[in-house]
Amino acid sequence: MDRYNVTGMSCAACVARVERAVKALPGVERCDVNLLTHSMVVEGPVPGDDIIKAVEAAGYGAEPLTASGTKNSAETGRDRLEDKELPVLKNRLVWSLLFLLPLLYFSMGHMSFDFPLPRWFLEPEPNHVAMALLQLALTTVVLVINQKFFVNGARGIINRAPNMDSLVALGAGVSYLYSLAVLFAMSRAQLVGGSDAAKAFMDKFFFEGAATIVTLITVGKLLEAISKGRTTNALKALMDLAPKTATLLVDGQEKLVPIDQVQVGDVFVVKPGSSVPVDGIVLKGASAVDESALTGESIPVDKAAGDKVASATVNRSGFLECRATRVGEDTTLSQIIRMVSDASATKAPISKIADKVAGIFVPVVIAIAAVATLVWLLVGAETGFALARGIAVLVISCPCALGLATPVAIMVANGVGARHGILFKTSAALETVGRIRTVVLDKTGTITSGTPAVVGIFPENGVSESELLRYASALESRSEHPLAKAVTELARRESEKSGQSLQAWIADISGSVVPESFEVLPGFGLKATLVSGTERQVLLGGSLRFVREHIQISEAVESKIRESSARGETPLLFALSLENGTSKLLGTITVADSVRSDSRLAIGELKSMGLKVCMLTGDNELTANEIARQAGIDRVFAGVLPQGKDDVIRELMENSTVAMVGDGINDAPALTRAHVGFAIGAGSDVALDAADVVLVKNSLWDVVTAIRLSRRTIRNIHENLFWAFIYNVVGIPLAAGCFYHLFGWTLNATFAAFAMSLSSFCVVTNALRLNLFKNKAAPAKGKNMQKKFKVEGMMCPHCEASVKKAVESIDGVESAAADHKKGELLVKFSREIPDSTIADAVKEAGYEFIG
Repeated sequence: MDRYNVTGMSCAACVARVERAVKALPGVERCDVNLLTHSMVVEGPVPGDDIIKAVEAAGYGAEPLTASGTKNSAETGRDRLEDKELPVLKNRLVWSLLFLLPLLYFSMGHMSFDFPLPRWFLEPEPNHVAMALLQLALTTVVLVINQKFFVNGARGIINRAPNMDSLVALGAGVSYLYSLAVLFAMSRAQLVGGSDAAKAFMDKFFFEGAATIVTLITVGKLLEAISKGRTTNALKALMDLAPKTATLLVDGQEKLVPIDQVQVGDVFVVKPGSSVPVDGIVLKGASAVDESALTGESIPVDKAAGDKVASATVNRSGFLECRATRVGEDTTLSQIIRMVSDASATKAPISKIADKVAGIFVPVVIAIAAVATLVWLLVGAETGFALARGIAVLVISCPCALGLATPVAIMVANGVGARHGILFKTSAALETVGRIRTVVLDKTGTITSGTPAVVGIFPENGVSESELLRYASALESRSEHPLAKAVTELARRESEKSGQSLQAWIADISGSVVPESFEVLPGFGLKATLVSGTERQVLLGGSLRFVREHIQISEAVESKIRESSARGETPLLFALSLENGTSKLLGTITVADSVRSDSRLAIGELKSMGLKVCMLTGDNELTANEIARQAGIDRVFAGVLPQGKDDVIRELMENSTVAMVGDGINDAPALTRAHVGFAIGAGSDVALDAADVVLVKNSLWDVVTAIRLSRRTIRNIHENLFWAFIYNVVGIPLAAGCFYHLFGWTLNATFAAFAMSLSSFCVVTNALRLNLFKNKAAPAKGKNMQKKFKVEGMMCPHCEASVKKAVESIDGVESAAADHKKGELLVKFSREIPDSTIADAVKEAGYEFIG
């Protein structure tokens, strides 16, 4: 997709003209021109020179926009968004008013309200020709000050592409020329009939009308420019975040360099209070980093060696030493800016109607003005009255309102989305999201956290929970499997509580425990020989099938395993075989990929919005159904391979508008196939490339926010289009005098110009209301997370204490409060914990967990 800056456009008619000219080139697949940002995006194998020539042939200017090779792409984009015409408009308006106010005093003030004039205009008798010449001089100055309307308007007519400036130029020009003709007639009357004869012409001048038209239109343009500037505030704010310098570590010395000199692999330091200059990975140090500028999350994120940091995030506390991994336009910030900018430059399908109308709007208005003038002349109206009707039609018509109705709303919505960590890649995606009827969710990493955690420890044969966990971690610490990492992570936390290293904590089982040999059996389990003093032990760990091949498993243990599997958990069995030939089962540790704390809330919210929610996963049906139950999903597609996901989406799309939400490489086909693809921000690059919407914060709740924002934006665009159309539909007939004989209604050119000057301003202001959009009831996180459960069997305060103790013993439970009278249990969490873990604790305490 190639981007260009287009100059000389003033309204939607200009946009239509440029698009037609470029689309006529062979090979152009798509061309979208944005009146708001004066940008153009073109897709297709067409040389840039040909595109520029086509635009110039249409009467406008164009230049390519390429960030590569610029000194600071964010700075360049920031400069491009600045409205350089705003100071010019302010200057034009000030000078126009300096000459318009005296003009109004001498014309309307004296003639309508008998304002006093200098004596030499009145003695020895009123000099009406001199008054008219003064009006001519003042009007001429005002028109020269606003000559841009006439230059652009004439260019549009010459190029057979009349625009809004053409309407203004025709309206003001006809008023000026007619008044000039009246002035010549007045001078003749002065010669023939004297001052009294000349006075009869004073009410026929339109000089003040011509000057007022261009001045009021300039007022409207100024208000419109100010409002349009606010629509790009979010994008400007993102660009302002781009750091200008970085502190590199060169030969052990700190060196401050411009940001464009940082290369991949350079080592840089970030001091407390400073911004991270480029994307990187932490080499040394620990700190809390504020990522709210990129994700919208206000709580700083802890960073240590091995963690990633992103450009424009702020180091709040410690000292960090990092290695640059992505610089320039490859940084996360630059990618976000590019996504927001590109989305704003494209067109939403809803704008097609306005585009079609805008393409023929100005010629039709000119024709209506000519017909209105001619009809009034034919029915016997005075020439001045007939011309006034035609001029009013020209100046009240506003193609700008039509052209701005969609892009201003899209620009504001993209900025609002970026503030909430939601990035729409195109305007079409922003519109389509609001029309979604079915949401399909991937399981791992989307509904669930994607990081398995230990949810249960069940020792056997007199082994304690601590001993079981130490034996398990001695084996699993050698494995890279996600399930093994879950066991090792829990063991690491337990060792930290005792103030020991993980290896020292493991060795406390019985002296020194050192794995002498280690063997991985994919799909089954692990096997290692442990050396404890002079004794050798064979430690086994893995699936029921694997361990059962080496030792006998009782029916009671198998029953527990079946129960945990039914809850969507993965059981890991551990056994110990001694040199004397005896062996024993150490116990079972169950691991589960927990449902995200906000997933159930988000899914419930989607369903309350009238959407169908499905889950699509490659996991087995038993696990998938349990996760779906916990998350509140009714329809599940389980055991589906990546190529099968595409088929499922295709089938659902036959009867509904479908969105797919995923994060993995295996989700890419489905993300591409769906009407809209949502990629969880922490997902793979393939998924991010395939998706239409990127959720930076990795939260399923943002799907809810995106749909609400899209629906609000579509409603705003409908409002803008309605007012833009109704303004012209009502205003043009009123200006033409269609209601004069019925109600006596007329509209002079001055009021018509005032109405036109405010029309675009009102459309832009209405779009700015999208900035008031707020994320509804986002789910609580961290220490604010709590759930209430129903528990039966509690009879007294002693029962409450038993349940409280059992639940609070779970790692991640901050507090628990039981009420035996209500049969309720209120639990506060410091991290995500599956409901099944709470259920197990309640059952082990001897009570019934209802849900």
